[in-house]
Amino acid sequence: MLGPFTIFAMVLYVLLCFLGIMGNGFIVVVLGREWVRCHRLSPRDVILISLGASRFCLLWLGMTRDFCSFLHLQYSMEPTYQYLGIYLDFLSSVTVWCAACLSVLFCVKIANFTHPIFLWLKWRVNGLVPWFLLVSLLISFIVSMLFFVSNNALYQAFLQGAFSGNITLYDFTRNLEIHYFLPLKLITSSIPFSMFVVSTVLLITSLWRHSWRMQQSAHCTQDASTQAHTRALKSLVSFLVLHSLSFMFFIINAAFYDFEGTWYWPWQIALYLSTTLHPSILILGNSHLGGALMKLLLLPKTFWNDKKMSAPV
Repeated sequence: MLGPFTIFAMVLYVLLCFLGIMGNGFIVVVLGREWVRCHRLSPRDVILISLGASRFCLLWLGMTRDFCSFLHLQYSMEPTYQYLGIYLDFLSSVTVWCAACLSVLFCVKIANFTHPIFLWLKWRVNGLVPWFLLVSLLISFIVSMLFFVSNNALYQAFLQGAFSGNITLYDFTRNLEIHYFLPLKLITSSIPFSMFVVSTVLLITSLWRHSWRMQQSAHCTQDASTQAHTRALKSLVSFLVLHSLSFMFFIINAAFYDFEGTWYWPWQIALYLSTTLHPSILILGNSHLGGALMKLLLLPKTFWNDKKMSAPV
């Protein structure tokens, strides 16, 4: 029998997941339509559509996995659960790398540094973005396959009794996660996360220096460029907070395995907090996506006004 708190957390989890699914789906649809119409996208939009598509699939698969785990179905369908795990590992890795790519692009485009390497990146970043995304896909595929093959081999060895001692499947899986997969996940996830943090810090430093120079020049009002930079900074800072929390929860989850019972659904909410909330921040902080959302929200009102005008008097 589920308690009121568990039911509330489960409903909140589902609502947040659907919010993230709608937000990421909206980004993919709007930018995909722009791609079809203009046959090209800016490097920023290419990253956004890749990030939105990976998050969209990640949320659907994550919900499926979480409900299977909650209903204790994972061990009764172990092969299916393992194949589901490889897709989740792949999509999680792609999401982290796309987030890193987005932060690096913002930093290179907006920040104002005179270092030769930075200037070289500024001139060539548009052409490097597709290659960066391609390498990210390749790395994510290799890492997810490594996890899948290793996990499957060790699981089969466990079933064949290759490991001595009286150990249950749950204890075996937990020890495997802590002593084998956790170090690998730390290494593979820390690289794009470090890129994200360094890019955001550099961008904050550059914008702070720009604001300080504006104050020294006795300019009371900000120019349009500075306002655009500030909006991008707010978006990145919010993403930094969400992404850092998500990374911390991911490490805790890998170290302590899964939370069960009353705290199962609150923990899943914490794990998917960045994936569900950040699409809304991206939409509101992007003029093109925000304009498309306003048109969508005003569509019923426009339809109603047109219907009233066309009605016979």
